[in-house]
Amino acid sequence: MTEKSRPASSLIGEARRVFEIEAQCILDLKNKLDERFDKAVDFLHNCKGKVVVTGMGKSGLIARKIASTLSSTGTPSIFVHPAETSHGDLGAVGADDLIIALSYRGETDELKALLDFSKRKGLRIISLTGNLDSSLAQASDVVLDVSVKEEADPMGLAPTSSTTAALAMGDALAVATLSMRGFKPEDFAQYHPGGALGRKLLTRVSDLMHFGDAVPLVQPQDSMKEVISKMTSKEVRGVCGVIDAEGKLIGSITDGDLRRRLEKSKNPLDDAARDIMNTNPKVVDAAEMAERALFLMEQFAIQNLFVVDRHSKKPHAPVGLLHLQDLLRARVR
Repeated sequence: MTEKSRPASSLIGEARRVFEIEAQCILDLKNKLDERFDKAVDFLHNCKGKVVVTGMGKSGLIARKIASTLSSTGTPSIFVHPAETSHGDLGAVGADDLIIALSYRGETDELKALLDFSKRKGLRIISLTGNLDSSLAQASDVVLDVSVKEEADPMGLAPTSSTTAALAMGDALAVATLSMRGFKPEDFAQYHPGGALGRKLLTRVSDLMHFGDAVPLVQPQDSMKEVISKMTSKEVRGVCGVIDAEGKLIGSITDGDLRRRLEKSKNPLDDAARDIMNTNPKVVDAAEMAERALFLMEQFAIQNLFVVDRHSKKPHAPVGLLHLQDLLRARVR
C-alpha cells in the first residue's frame, strides 16, 4: 500500500503513538530528579555572569530554546554554537559564566573546545545527557539524566523523545530558577514589552492620555456655546471638564448630558456649564496602570476619564484626559 493510499486512521494511530511515547518519556523524568537537580538550580540562581547554553544538531536547537526561556525568565543566557568555539566564539564566554551543555550520547566532538576552556577557567558545567558514563558527564559538575527508553521514530534513529526530554528538563530548570528568584508577572513583562502581557503590566495612564491644550476645559460660568465649542474642537470629543478658579476639577459634561438637557430645557443655550455638569466626575491617577483605567470605564459604563496627579501640588487639577479608544488602540486587553 502506497503512502497516498494509506488509510487516514493509520496516520492518526501513528501520531497517537508518538504522543504516548513522548508523554511517557517526560513522565519518566520525574523519577530521575534528585539532589543533582537542586544543585543545578542553585548554580543557575547564584550565577554572577550569564548562562552559556550549547549543543550540536538537534540538541543545539533545544539549547537555543532553553537559552531563550532562561533569558525571558530573569536568567541572562546566550546560545553558543560548539563548532564555532574553536574559531573565536570562546570570546563570548566570561569568567563568571555558567555552562549548560546538551548531548544525548555525551560524545560530541565539537563540545571539546568549550569544555576544555571551561575547565581551565574554572567554570561550572551542567550537562543534559542520556549517557551518564560519557565524556560530557565526566567533565560536568552536575549531570542531569535525560535518557529515554525509546525514540518515537519507529527506526529509533531520529532524535524525537530524547529532544523532548531535554526540552522538558530545560523548562524545569528555568521554572525552578524563576521560583527561587521570586520572579513575578511584572518582571516577566519587563522582558516582553511588545507582548500582550507587557502592554497589560507596563502601560500606564500617563503613556496614553491626552494632555495640554488637547484637554477640553471650561469654567462654571462659561456659556453652553463655549462648552459645545470645546467639546467639538479638541482631540477627544464629546466630553468637557469643568474647573474652578484654582484649577480643581469640579465637574464634567458629556454629549449625553447635553442630550438630556435638551429634552428638559426650553432654552438650553442660555444655560451655563454649572447648570448641566455632573458634579462627581470619575478620575484616574496618571501613574495608575492603564488596565486599571479600563476597569473603571467598564465598571461605571463610561468612555472617558479625566487624569489627575495625586502626588503633585494640585492633586485635584486635571492633567490629562483618557478615552476608551486610547486603551483599545494600545491593546491593553
